[in-house]
Amino acid sequence: MDQIAIATATDQEREWCAQLMASSEPWTTLGRGLEQCRAACRRDQYLLFVVRLDGRPCGFVLMHPRGMAGSPYIASIAVAPEARGRGVGSALLEFAERQFEGGRHLFLCVSSFNTRARALYERHGYRAVGELKDYFIAGASEIIMQKRLETGGRRLEEET
Repeated sequence: MDQIAIATATDQEREWCAQLMASSEPWTTLGRGLEQCRAACRRDQYLLFVVRLDGRPCGFVLMHPRGMAGSPYIASIAVAPEARGRGVGSALLEFAERQFEGGRHLFLCVSSFNTRARALYERHGYRAVGELKDYFIAGASEIIMQKRLETGGRRLEEET
């Protein structure tokens, strides 16, 4: 059985994350080069966590605690090709949600052409709440997705 562990990225792992990002979808289609990916992985106000599968890095999640209308925002998730289909993406999403327990919402964006990622997010309860047409590249949209988080086993809307 695979052992999945997630921890704060080291400086060396930040470079690994940037290289994974620069060589993966949707960033290749969006025209993000290595330097842009390095800058994203080194932003001070963002939280970067690396997932390890059997002790080896195989993916990451980059988050901003108040990045979308004051709510937590998942800026990027990436899984190395050899680790896809093994629950790593799901583990990263669940980890991100746990980081913001007690919050009301968690947001992320997914490129319209990134159908596999969107399906993953939908399986985890995220729903489309907006669309930014032609946002990064002509002919493609960024789909804003949101999930209402739960607190103490009850939905926050039930507390008011």
